Amino acid sequence: MVQTRPDYQPLILLIEDNREVRLAARFMLEDLGYRIEELENPVQAREWLQHQQPDLILLDMNFQLDTTSGDEGLRFLRYLQQQGYDIPVVAMTAWSNTTLVVQAMQAGAGDFVEKPWNNQRLQQILQQQLKLSTLTRQNKALHQQLSSPPLELIWQSSQMLTLMQQLQTVAATEANILLTGENGTGKSQLAHWLHQHSGRSAGPLISVNMAAIPEALFESELFGHKKGAFTDAKEARAGRFSLAKGGTLFLDEIATLPLGQQAKLLRVLESGQYEAVGSSQTEHSDLRLIAATNADFSALIQNGLFRQDLYYRLNTLEFRIPPLRERPADIAPLCQFFLHKHGQRYHKTGLTLHHNALSRLQQYHWPGNIRELSHLLERAVLLTQSTEISLKELALPDEPQSVTTQAAVLPLMTLEQAELTLIRQALQLCQGNKQKTAEKLGITKSSLYRRLEKHGLEL
Repeated sequence: MVQTRPDYQPLILLIEDNREVRLAARFMLEDLGYRIEELENPVQAREWLQHQQPDLILLDMNFQLDTTSGDEGLRFLRYLQQQGYDIPVVAMTAWSNTTLVVQAMQAGAGDFVEKPWNNQRLQQILQQQLKLSTLTRQNKALHQQLSSPPLELIWQSSQMLTLMQQLQTVAATEANILLTGENGTGKSQLAHWLHQHSGRSAGPLISVNMAAIPEALFESELFGHKKGAFTDAKEARAGRFSLAKGGTLFLDEIATLPLGQQAKLLRVLESGQYEAVGSSQTEHSDLRLIAATNADFSALIQNGLFRQDLYYRLNTLEFRIPPLRERPADIAPLCQFFLHKHGQRYHKTGLTLHHNALSRLQQYHWPGNIRELSHLLERAVLLTQSTEISLKELALPDEPQSVTTQAAVLPLMTLEQAELTLIRQALQLCQGNKQKTAEKLGITKSSLYRRLEKHGLEL
């Protein structure tokens, strides 16, 4: 089997005019775990490729014009090159022809097989080409990343300069880190930064939003499950602890974890051992843990909603990310960063802020913190017709006091619309804090998350 992950089967496009050959190829390739799409000639393939893209093309070189020259296959290979298709091609023919093999390779074929083929030989060729294709794509992405100058964000506030110095000191350690702070302050971005500057940077960074995991699926999501472990477990699945092996596991919104599941996470953190659901085999974790929350742990622990021993396991090192309103000195460099970032994305370069606009941004209360600033500037970049963004184009929302006034009289609307309006108002009043928002609305935090998902609001 050649799957790169348990639930994925590579798609092979077979272009062959002989029905018996196609049938034989299908039987063999499906047995090896591939999906097959059959077409009779390159003309059909050109149309098909406009709507889909296979992982590999298995191409006969001779069709209707003749049975020996390979001209039709060569023309199709050149067409793929001209159109910029990045698909590995294995050419095949019933005629052994060294010249045609060379021409096919020069035209872009990755390898060549003669008909009738040897099953083992064909299997090896397909595996090699698929693996090579994956490595080529990864190398291109890495080259593009390295060749493009990264956007540099330079902090100017004393709070962030001190924080980054502290993070620089501990980034290379194996200690668990807990990042706290309001929603939108950049905890996820700092988790990525810590991973990139750690000794595990060559390994994966696996992020999990704990609030989005249903309690019934907690063990399956984190520890994986075996096929048949429960009703819907039709295939085996690796958990996040397994996927993060050799790298970093980032658990966002960790305070939303129900009490019943906290003991299971604590056991893994204490022993480094876990079992996939439905398995009796003990596995060992090999990762660095970073967690984040906007909750007040002291209140949660006092109210019996979070285990104190788990908290101590998570916060070997704890860092608070200050809200944006406490560090207005960072607003100017953040604006420059986001104008550059969104300007590149939407092909608008050289954008600046009018000094009145920047002054207003520095006075704003920022309930949504950096995330709100990014969204506001992205909208301004999209709408602006000039290179200088004015205060009017920013369209800053009203201060929180106006929300209270507006909430006093609610216009007639459907219950669905009223619920959405109240959730938005509560989120703004609570500055994005989900726990406080849920308390303000008189519902549980899990109920709030279900309603956020229902209305398509950001979790």
